[in-house]
Amino acid sequence: MGLLDRFPHPKVVVGMIHVGALPGTPRQAASLAQVRAQAAAEARLYAEAGIDALLIENMHDVPYLCGEVGPEIVAAMTAVGVAVRAAAPLPLGVQILAAANRAALAVALACTADFVRVENFAYAHVADEGLMAMAEAGPLLRYRRQIGAEHIAILADVKKKHAGHALTADVSLAEAARTTEFFGADGIVVTGSATGQPTAVDDVRTVREAAGVPVCIGSGLTPENLPLLWPLADVFIVGSHFKHGGVWANAVDPGRVAAFMEAVRGLRSA
Repeated sequence: MGLLDRFPHPKVVVGMIHVGALPGTPRQAASLAQVRAQAAAEARLYAEAGIDALLIENMHDVPYLCGEVGPEIVAAMTAVGVAVRAAAPLPLGVQILAAANRAALAVALACTADFVRVENFAYAHVADEGLMAMAEAGPLLRYRRQIGAEHIAILADVKKKHAGHALTADVSLAEAARTTEFFGADGIVVTGSATGQPTAVDDVRTVREAAGVPVCIGSGLTPENLPLLWPLADVFIVGSHFKHGGVWANAVDPGRVAAFMEAVRGLRSA
């Protein structure tokens, strides 16, 4: 099954659920039951607004670990995923920061999710969590086969946000996209420099022209820039814009969600 076959529209809007701080992390303030309930409430809100798919991410677990998380995070994210699935019957994705890609795949399998978003799939880079020195594609795809999760799609970030790419300065964005496709990603995620920062139209166009897999935009989407990016991408992941004031850590603002989806409906009808 191709990536886009999993969704109800050929142009897919994914609502990001920034899961509350999980057990054992520095900013944990709520119980796991409260975190699960909040994630489920956001899932219902997104579903009612016409969002096509959901993505859960442990964004509030700052500062993040690099590459691996403890079993408590895997268990908690699985519990959140199950609660979200029960609240909204939409395609679901999982991301576990930072670059805990095998953990995300295990959670996705356990909660019957449809895709994972992964960092460091091809090439090395320096993230704010530290050096991500080894490309994940080889180990991750072997692990996916070992656990019987080959039906779960992989969306791979390329030249990702919150990272320095001096190590690959001589590798163009187009070449990075081609390698990411060659290594087996089901979709390629293009972002701005940080969470909530706009993704450059030229970067999206470059990846579209370089690779044959679906192109996903992973940061900075608004009703204002959506018309420019709409023809160039297939998947539109929205998180910060849906929050009060456009700040990722705030609560979801139903009015902002409604206005964005009104823009989406206009583009679809056109």
